[in-house]
Amino acid sequence: MAAALAASLPAPSAAPVVAAPTFAQIPSSMNHLVDVEIEIPVTSVQLDGMVISKIVKHGRGGSAGGACGLLVGLDLDGTLAVSNSFPLPNRAFDDDEKASKSTTRYQASMLRSLKEIQADDSVVGFYQAISLGAFYTQTLLETHAVHQERLRHGGIVVVHDVSPSATGKATFRAFRLSKAFMELYKKSNFTTTGLMGTSLTFSSILEELPVTIRTNPLLSSFLGVMSQSDDTTESSGSALCPNFNSLNLSTAGTTKSLERIIDSLDAYRNEENNLAYISRTIAREKVKVDAALQKRKDENATRVAQGMNPLPEDDVARMFKVPPEPSRLESLVLLGQIDAYAKGLEETAGTSLVKMYAAKASSAV
Repeated sequence: MAAALAASLPAPSAAPVVAAPTFAQIPSSMNHLVDVEIEIPVTSVQLDGMVISKIVKHGRGGSAGGACGLLVGLDLDGTLAVSNSFPLPNRAFDDDEKASKSTTRYQASMLRSLKEIQADDSVVGFYQAISLGAFYTQTLLETHAVHQERLRHGGIVVVHDVSPSATGKATFRAFRLSKAFMELYKKSNFTTTGLMGTSLTFSSILEELPVTIRTNPLLSSFLGVMSQSDDTTESSGSALCPNFNSLNLSTAGTTKSLERIIDSLDAYRNEENNLAYISRTIAREKVKVDAALQKRKDENATRVAQGMNPLPEDDVARMFKVPPEPSRLESLVLLGQIDAYAKGLEETAGTSLVKMYAAKASSAV
């Protein structure tokens, strides 16, 4: 039956020969624009005006250490254009596993919502609000390393210092981790030998990228109207309220910077003491291992002289537990904090001294 049915079917016709398509040769200067898989390093960061306003609002509303969020945008031929951002919930009081799962669900929900409204939903990095210029923390570096490993062109971190914002000076800086740090991070080799091999210091952990701000015509018009003088307003002929922050003689910023420096120095001293204790412990254990090995060698020499087989030397090292060399990443982070606080103190101390001398001179008149 099957043979009869096969015989009744029409004979298959020969498939038509399709000519191979021909393509025009692409100029070599256009290869980096056509090949989407090519590795184009990020050389600059462009922040949208809406992103700036969102970060400033989030930094003012919450604590400096807990105000962080994700940045979304596109990589445009080496320029990372950040078009939107959204804050992440602060789960500092929850346990780590529960907080991580909750943050992951919230992040996925926000990205799905952005995709539904056909907005940019590609994560390009995250932002972090800081205080007094210090942003070196081990948590920030580890989070940044995870982003830089998983994102295609490597993620960035935008830090916003909330302290100058009170005086009307908003600061935004963009960073990415250096290749030397990523090399040691992948190997988890922040030991003395690893740091000396890559010449890594606290100042070379991060690489700063230039930041530009992009404003749309509506925002530019709004800022233009706000900055224009208006005779009908009551605030000395300007649409903006007068700012008397420059007349504030308070030295709270200088005092707080000094307190932070002292705390960081105490933490660095404690960390160095812990590293010194562990180093002494390692040295003592190594001395014990060397003594045991020498004793086994002497014993083997005696056995060989007596015509007996020597004992193995590998099991001697297993009898002792030599601690691994400690990581010096925390020391680098604390040095970075001390340097940042010192630079902030250098900026604020000069202004504070000028105000104090001016107030003293005016009171003497």
